[in-house]
Amino acid sequence: MGFTDEQLERYARHIVLREIGGAGQARLREAHVAIVGAGGIGSPVIAYLAAAGVGTLRVIDPDTVSLSNLQRQVLFDTQDIGQPKAEAAATAAHRLNPDCRVIPINAAIDAGNAATLLREADIILDGCDNFETRLAVSDAATRLRIPLVTAAVGQFEGQIGVWRGWEEGQPCYRCLVGETTTDPARTCAEEGIVGALTGIIGSMAALEVIRALVPFGQSATGKLIVFDLLSRRLRELAIPRDPACPATLATA
Repeated sequence: MGFTDEQLERYARHIVLREIGGAGQARLREAHVAIVGAGGIGSPVIAYLAAAGVGTLRVIDPDTVSLSNLQRQVLFDTQDIGQPKAEAAATAAHRLNPDCRVIPINAAIDAGNAATLLREADIILDGCDNFETRLAVSDAATRLRIPLVTAAVGQFEGQIGVWRGWEEGQPCYRCLVGETTTDPARTCAEEGIVGALTGIIGSMAALEVIRALVPFGQSATGKLIVFDLLSRRLRELAIPRDPACPATLATA
């Protein structure tokens, strides 16, 4: 597979897994993952995908690191305050694994530029914090026919979805939420969030990205996984395709 001795040692715990092996590790090395948001969810996603040996991470985030981020955005430290998140994430990922190439994009993603910023990725991970961006990302992913993993958190609850809305009978993220818009009164700053929850959901989202790149186990496509931290309950919901969804109709 063309691995150096150092790489064989670094990825040994993957390579000994029958479900991944050397061929799967090689697929991770060749993979290109677009990550929307380098915040609470993006932090563990970036760390675990870099550590896993994913070859290229494209990190898209327009914000800078602030002191209030550090309670949950564990990719950063106090010295990163004021730095662009995408660039600080690139530095942290390279420090963790020099094999990983990170492309930082210090820009907001919207309906006008989503297709350009996301094109040529093998899979997209969306961990942003507003519905407008999520829908723009989802619509672009469906149009580009790129698998999408979405992850979101709030207070003590998190959810993860895997979407391939261009496929026959499969829903997209828009099929789940419709034309929902962000309520400015229900932000992380207003409602609060327990920091460790973002680590749980971000790690689970990273696992779904790896599962999509190196298929193993049962596919989560078209399902929403909901984790309630207060009751310690994990639920899996099958999401139906919306027959009137404009995004999926456009790819029919």
